[in-house]
Amino acid sequence: MMTVLPEPPHVLAVDDSIVDRAVISRLLRSSKYRVTTVDSGKRALEVLSLDRNVHMIITDYCMPEMSGYDLLKRVKESAELREIPVVIMSSENSPTRIQMCLEEGAEEFLIKPVRPSDVSRLCSRLITR
Repeated sequence: MMTVLPEPPHVLAVDDSIVDRAVISRLLRSSKYRVTTVDSGKRALEVLSLDRNVHMIITDYCMPEMSGYDLLKRVKESAELREIPVVIMSSENSPTRIQMCLEEGAEEFLIKPVRPSDVSRLCSRLITR
C-alpha cells in the first residue's frame, strides 16, 4: 500500500526586489513549503486567479504600481481570496504603516531582513489552521 504524502503548503511570495524574493523563497523552501515568487501585486493577482491552492501570501509593502497594502486590500475584498492569510514585509519600521496593514486584515507585519525564526513562527501559526 502506498502512502500519499500531503502536499506541502503553497506560499505566494511577492517582492519587486530579486534579492529579497530569493531570500524569502529560500527561507520558505528550507521550511518545506512550495513557493511561487512574483515581482508585483498585479502578477500576484494573476497567479491567484489561476491557482486557488495558495495557503499564504507574503508580500513586500513598497512596490511600484501596486503596493503590498493595495494587494492586501484586494485580497481581503475578494470573497474567494479573503481567507488566505497575508503577511506584509517592509524594511521600514513605521508604526502607522504597521497598524494600517493589521487593521486592513494582515496577519503579521515583518521588518526586513526576514529571519528564519520569523518564517518558522509564521508558518506554524498560519498554515496549520
